Amino acid sequence: MSATVLTASALLLDMDGTLVNSDAVVERCWRRWALKHGLDPEATLKVVHGRQGYATMAVLLPDRPVEENYTDNRVMLAEETADVDGVVPIGGAPAFMAAIADLPHALVTSADSALATARMGAAALPMPAVRVTAERVGASKPDPEGFLKGAAELGFGAADCIVFEDSEAGIAAGRAAGMRVVGVGPRAAALSPDAHVEDLTQIRVEAAEDGTIRLLIDEA
Repeated sequence: MSATVLTASALLLDMDGTLVNSDAVVERCWRRWALKHGLDPEATLKVVHGRQGYATMAVLLPDRPVEENYTDNRVMLAEETADVDGVVPIGGAPAFMAAIADLPHALVTSADSALATARMGAAALPMPAVRVTAERVGASKPDPEGFLKGAAELGFGAADCIVFEDSEAGIAAGRAAGMRVVGVGPRAAALSPDAHVEDLTQIRVEAAEDGTIRLLIDEA
């Protein structure tokens, strides 16, 4: 393995697939939705990760009125929030969150506040004080709005932030925001992030005296 060192002033963290493994729930809910709408569940699951539900539906059913997507999205969010069976932390996430507890960081997720709270709680991970959830943005990833908002709330420019993401939409959003990206997990491997890890056990965090965050990354 090769070691990569990245430095930043703040970290912006996706949730699903990055801190929390919620794939079991996501697959259960989206398979039901796909079958209901006559879609191939396997093809559906290839595009669901990283986006808000209504944005995924718009990709899969491009001719459907957007109002129907928003309605279905509300139902989907309620189902996902109520179902935390199998939700667990990504490897290394508890130690990683402990290491950055006193450093500038924010959660930037396509989940709404209730779903984020449910999943972080189920995975026994601390909820960051700064969080940008679905209600707080006008556009879903791959739009960079969420990451730019998170950086602004932490008080740093895009170039000073590093994004942690697992999905194509999320990595595209981080890049569009002008930020460096650490890809986490198998979905990120083929997307050419600035660094890639299988999970968060491969990352060590150091805090410099000037407040700079130093990431020592053992890449897969």
